[in-house]
Amino acid sequence: MGRHRVIDREAVLDAAERVVSRDGAVRLTLDAVATEAGISKASVLYDYKTKQALTKAVIERRVAVEEARVQEQIANLGPVDNAQILGCLAAASRPVSDDERAVAISLCAALAHDAELRQPIQKIHRERIDEIRRTSTDPRGAMLAFLAVEGLMLLEWFGLHSWPAAEREQLTADIAWLVAQSPSGPSAG
Repeated sequence: MGRHRVIDREAVLDAAERVVSRDGAVRLTLDAVATEAGISKASVLYDYKTKQALTKAVIERRVAVEEARVQEQIANLGPVDNAQILGCLAAASRPVSDDERAVAISLCAALAHDAELRQPIQKIHRERIDEIRRTSTDPRGAMLAFLAVEGLMLLEWFGLHSWPAAEREQLTADIAWLVAQSPSGPSAG
């Protein structure tokens, strides 16, 4: 019978995020994560054979956490029209924490240099865009709202601008107005 695993993968990823937040993605190494988690490097290697695999796991977890927030908001809405985009807007009304921002900024360089690391983010955006187009009462207005809320979130995630909570709520409410609009002009084909 094999050895019982006692080191939680989530604890390893928590340690990896702390390293990224504190020291940057450049210093995300298997050794640094092992030290941060208080485990051996071999224990980190058990789940993550390379720095790239560890970085990808951190990105995949961040994507999953954000997707869970959107899905929770969609569930809270109940059966309504435009649930996908309205869930995105509701999730965006939450402020970004300093730790989340530090991780996002630090991972940007890794994302810029490695197409494989971008895949989880590209996949979730592709799925979300398809779902918004498929389920919205006015797909063009909903897509404008999606682009607007993504812009708002990126400004905050990358520390370029932060809005006070009340203003963020007003902005997301204003963006929600776009959902049911039918922009004039030629439609996308």
